Parts: sequence; C-alpha cells; structure tokens
Amino acid sequence: MLTAHGLCWLCQMPLKLPHWGLCSRCTRAVSPCLSLCPQCGLPATHSKMPCGRCLRHEPPWQWLVTVNDYVAPLSLLVQRWKFNNHPELAKALARLLLLRLKQTQRRPKPDLLIAVPLWQKRRWRRGYNQADELCRPLARWLAIHYAREAIRRIRPTATQHQLSAKRRKQNLKNAFQLEFPVAGLHIALVDDVVTTGSTVAELSRLLLRNGAASVQVWCLCRTL
Repeated sequence: MLTAHGLCWLCQMPLKLPHWGLCSRCTRAVSPCLSLCPQCGLPATHSKMPCGRCLRHEPPWQWLVTVNDYVAPLSLLVQRWKFNNHPELAKALARLLLLRLKQTQRRPKPDLLIAVPLWQKRRWRRGYNQADELCRPLARWLAIHYAREAIRRIRPTATQHQLSAKRRKQNLKNAFQLEFPVAGLHIALVDDVVTTGSTVAELSRLLLRNGAASVQVWCLCRTL
C-alpha cells in the first residue's frame, strides 16, 4: 500500500516516486552519523572491525546491520508503524534497511531470511508481525529465500522492554522452536528494534546449535 496522497511520511512534501514513502532529504536524516561496530551495531571507533565490547564478550551472531539508533525521526516512523496501525509504512522502512545493507557489503549474502517471531496472540492483536512485514520485500528485492515459519515462538513471554537485561534472558529461555533445516546456511535474522539483543542472541544460539554456518542480524534500530 502506498501513502495515499503521494507525500513523504515525515516532511509531507510531494514525492517524485511515491512508492518510496520518504523523500531523499528525510532518507538522509534517518541515516547514522556515528561509526558503528559491524558486529554489535553500537557506536565504535571503527566501522570495519569489532569494537572492544565485542572483543571482550563476543555476541553469538557475526554481523549486525542497523539503520540507526532508536532516535527521531526514525523512532517516530517505527512507533507510528507498530502502535498506530500503519502497516503501509513497512515498505518504506524496509527500503531504509535495504539502503543500509547496500552500504555495508562486507558480509556473506544470506541463504535464508528469518523474521523474529511474535507470540500468536500478540500477532493477532497487532494484526501483523512487523519483522515479517520487513522480510517480504527484502526477500524479493535481494532474491533471498524467506522461510516465514522457520522459527516458532512456543510459549508466551513478557514484553521485553519492561524487563531488566537479566530478566530478558530468563524470559526467553526455551521460548523458541526451530521448524526449518538450517545446517550449512548463512542466516539473516530480521527484527524492527534490537535493544539489549537478548532475543536475537537466543535465536542465534538456536540456529548455530542446529548447524547454521553464520548468523547476521538486520534491524531498523539498535539501541541500549
């Protein structure tokens, strides 16, 4: 679905290409101005080698690509998309992630995209899984297979942003089940916002235990 009046979602100026959703000026406004670690996605001195945090405590995934921190104006778009019933924003946000991926080429191309799953009742209340909405256009644009039900959330969990980092890890224990063979495959996990990384860490460990060759994380926002 397109913006009904062909205007930029942020500045409301007319778009030459309405299906983009954002004008070139607003697209630049959501881009990161800091150097980011290629492994954890947090601010770092260099963008081509792991930061000191990752050298001391390596995350279970190998690469993380993010559009930006959870700050305005990107955070405003994400909030509008998730909480104000605007699923039509998904394509514009997926395009932002695509542009960021094109800027960070030092990764193997994934064989498979997997969306971070929602508990079925939460997905029903929202009407869609936001990670799934990102995966579908990305899979088409990048010609990568998307296994929509590759991982299933098998029990409900408390909302992560309400918990401490320690409680987040406990909250996710044994919450997921793999439903798709991943041995030898390079996997990209896709989510909207990565905060402490507890969810994508749990999923990465699950994939690697089952033989995945590597795991990378793609997200709109990476924040602490």
